[in-house]
Amino acid sequence: MDRINSVAQLKAIQAKPDSNQIIIRVGMGTCGIAAGAKEALDVMVEEAKRLKINNITFVKTGCIGMCFAEPTVEVAIPGQKAVLYGNVDQDKAREIINRHLTKGELLDDILEIKNQYRIALRNCGVIDPENINDYIARDGYQALGKVIQELTPEQVIETVKLSGLRGRGGGGFPTGIKWQSTHNSPSDIKYIICNADEGDPGAFMDRSVLEGDPHSVLEAMAIAGYAIGAHTGYIYIRAEYPLAIARLEVALSQARECGLLGNNILGSSFSFDISLRYGAGAFVCGEETSLINSIQGSRGEPTNKPPYPAEKGLWGKPTSVNNVETFANIPPIFLRGPEWFASIGTEKSKGTKVFALAGSVNRVGLIEVVMGTTLRQIIYDIGGGTKDNKKFKAVQTGGPSGGCITEAHLDMPIDYEHLIKIGTMMGSGGMIVMNDDDCMVNFAKFYLEFMCEESCGKCTPCRIGNKRLLEILTKVTDGQGTEKDLETLKELGHYIKDTALCGLGQTAPNPVLSTLEYFEDEYLAHVRDKKCPSHVCVNLLEYHIVEDKCIGCTACARACPSQCITGEVKGTHMIDQSKCLKCGTCFATCKFKAIVRR
Repeated sequence: MDRINSVAQLKAIQAKPDSNQIIIRVGMGTCGIAAGAKEALDVMVEEAKRLKINNITFVKTGCIGMCFAEPTVEVAIPGQKAVLYGNVDQDKAREIINRHLTKGELLDDILEIKNQYRIALRNCGVIDPENINDYIARDGYQALGKVIQELTPEQVIETVKLSGLRGRGGGGFPTGIKWQSTHNSPSDIKYIICNADEGDPGAFMDRSVLEGDPHSVLEAMAIAGYAIGAHTGYIYIRAEYPLAIARLEVALSQARECGLLGNNILGSSFSFDISLRYGAGAFVCGEETSLINSIQGSRGEPTNKPPYPAEKGLWGKPTSVNNVETFANIPPIFLRGPEWFASIGTEKSKGTKVFALAGSVNRVGLIEVVMGTTLRQIIYDIGGGTKDNKKFKAVQTGGPSGGCITEAHLDMPIDYEHLIKIGTMMGSGGMIVMNDDDCMVNFAKFYLEFMCEESCGKCTPCRIGNKRLLEILTKVTDGQGTEKDLETLKELGHYIKDTALCGLGQTAPNPVLSTLEYFEDEYLAHVRDKKCPSHVCVNLLEYHIVEDKCIGCTACARACPSQCITGEVKGTHMIDQSKCLKCGTCFATCKFKAIVRR
């Protein structure tokens, strides 16, 4: 690749596509590859060769977001509307070439992206993330060129402030103010850090952006470096993201070769380069001071603030830490203007937000919606409703640090202010949907187990307080809890929130406090009646055989691992409760619904 020394050269690379070329895009993110996208692509390439169809370009893209339908394949024939297919196995891949391309016949499983506004995900599923020319062809690095040639650092910061962009990593702190603080801190050396340590269970937004559009993050980091006066940037990414790392390494190499990173970028006096640093999967390192300590080779644990990283961060120098999605929004703001971005969303929550839908929802995957979209629209219009049409119970937002949104809040706008008002938070954007089969007490226990495991142990409220919370929750789910324990959960939870050192400890009680507030009846059922209404808490379950439904087929007795079911063939069977392991094998085996849970 030749070095690019000016914006004019950048624009020259934006060649118009061949009007006769058929484009077939195959989603090759982690989810697509795991579902068989590589094998589907190989079949299509072979079939095209066999049929001697030469005007086809196959593009390996990142994830388009429809993880529920992977592998996904988009067929774009000149002069026709592009068609997106889902669940493309090798047989369907062969049909795409033989029927769609040669006969013009559409296949089943046609997908359509509806009710979304893609800014951060604008290139995901569209470009080849390992081809810098694909990114440049979609205005890539134009924003960086504009910033360097036309704007002062102060003007760059003012543009971000006018846009209203807030950090997409959790707390929603205004990005422009963070850059302003770092810019104002006196130092000859400053740093930019991209936080890609995505550790929330059920969250995969940052991973998908880095796998599908790595150059957008590199470009934004260079813009941030110019704004605050930094010449070095670091991407702190968890080592469990091998594909994202590999594509970042390719993107970094290409950007340096083209002169878009390194010395004298685009022929200017501005120099900036980026290095990768790998995390070992510690959730606490998503907190910025813990992350900084980890990069420095120290134990990944938080430090007291102030001073904030903007004043004293990496190696004691002013540092701005922003997450992947925040950076992905930066280039469009400079290309389309801050007023454009500020016109999207709500009064205090501008732009869009990427969410990872998971749990009991039909269309699991990534979505990007305008701030202020309601939960009902997200779950039912975009997510396709709950699995098996079971009654919706709640959505957990903000991961282990967040809380629940209940049915009563289905029509509430999803933005920073409204979520905080009901006791939860935006977080990085994970959304786990739950139905009546989910026990909210057990759910809170699951997240607290995670937080106790991930605590660095530095401060007493988090190290010991959350452990006590978990012990009480375990008592409740085991049928040993009391109403006094519920009062202790509330009191201790608020104490930990007020006194823990960092965001992990301060927010760890949120799932407990949120479920206690909105699902107190489930807690009371556990402590008063010693029952789990959702039949999830194993120690509160009993399996019984209904006499008039049992036909004596012996299937349950043969499947039982503890041999606790007795009875004659064609006679009513019984379960010995003293031997029952409560594994549920009999319940799953019986075809006559003769076994019930109580």
